[in-house]
Amino acid sequence: MFKNFKLVDKVVYGRGCFSQLDEILSHQRTTNSQGMIFLIDHVFENNVKFLTRIPLKDNDRIIFADVTDEPTTFYVDALVKGIKEYSDQLPDGIIGIGGGSTMDLAKAISLMLTNEGSAADYQGWDLIKKPAIYHVGIPTISGTGAEVSRTTVLSGPVKKLGINSDFTVFNQMILDPELIAEVPNQQRFYTAMDCYIHNVESLTGTYLNEFSRSFGEKSLELCREVFLKEGDKSEKDDKLMMASLFGGLSIAYSQVGVCHALSYGISYVLKLHHGLSNCIVFNQLDEYYHDYVVEFRKIMDYNHITLPTGLTNGLSEDDFEKMTDISLVLEPLWENALGKNWKEKISREKIKNLFKKM
Repeated sequence: MFKNFKLVDKVVYGRGCFSQLDEILSHQRTTNSQGMIFLIDHVFENNVKFLTRIPLKDNDRIIFADVTDEPTTFYVDALVKGIKEYSDQLPDGIIGIGGGSTMDLAKAISLMLTNEGSAADYQGWDLIKKPAIYHVGIPTISGTGAEVSRTTVLSGPVKKLGINSDFTVFNQMILDPELIAEVPNQQRFYTAMDCYIHNVESLTGTYLNEFSRSFGEKSLELCREVFLKEGDKSEKDDKLMMASLFGGLSIAYSQVGVCHALSYGISYVLKLHHGLSNCIVFNQLDEYYHDYVVEFRKIMDYNHITLPTGLTNGLSEDDFEKMTDISLVLEPLWENALGKNWKEKISREKIKNLFKKM
């Protein structure tokens, strides 16, 4: 059976389109409601110039999302509890403004406002039963593909695993390249390489099809233009924003692979951000993605990036076992990368040895 892929309902793209947010939200506002909740990356907390652009109305609220660490189910539960305690009515919508972590939090909150229990109860595939409230994704950094994915990646009590559901997908995307102009170079690189790796794992996977190939090849081309060629910074931002979107669409109809499976494990134990952990892992995967790993190192050199090393030195055997357990839970990722007989091609010992190189 073919996947019946859920797309974002509406998309607006272009420099300055963030100014249309007020008009877009006006169609979702209800009479006597508790307004909209703007979940904004805490990096903007003291950015008065940016905050004055938020179209606040009566009963609207801003909540600053602390994304110092990767999003957790505990944090989602706490935010949902606070919203429910504030009012016995649901807000008209959640608007996530920030990077992948902030957008994932916005998606998770919109789901958990209508579904009972803890966010940890829904880590997995298609466990959500009730539609989310209206939710909007507005990226201020590009690469994760969170703006288009049906996943909200969360670290829970025992694992790092997404809430994967058609209900997770945003109702609206606002893609304004002006919003990513001031991202620090290193953060911009690590997040963009998440996109690069999405494309590599999609294009080399056993789940590959023309849908995922078309988006993946274009996204990879854009990544190379951004990170291996000279050019105007604003034009590169335009391209990077589209690369992120296309990369997310590519894996949406296929899957990621070895890098993301291992990245989930190492980031859970070491509390690393997703983009950085992907880069650290990918740099050790010559056996699986040799030509692309060589190109990745070329991209690092060209952009003067040096990865941290020795991060797993001193970890206990229990830590390595935990990382391995988390990685092996992600069976679709391994099957995409290695085929249906993937269990014959990878062992716990091999995975632990890869982690020990990091």
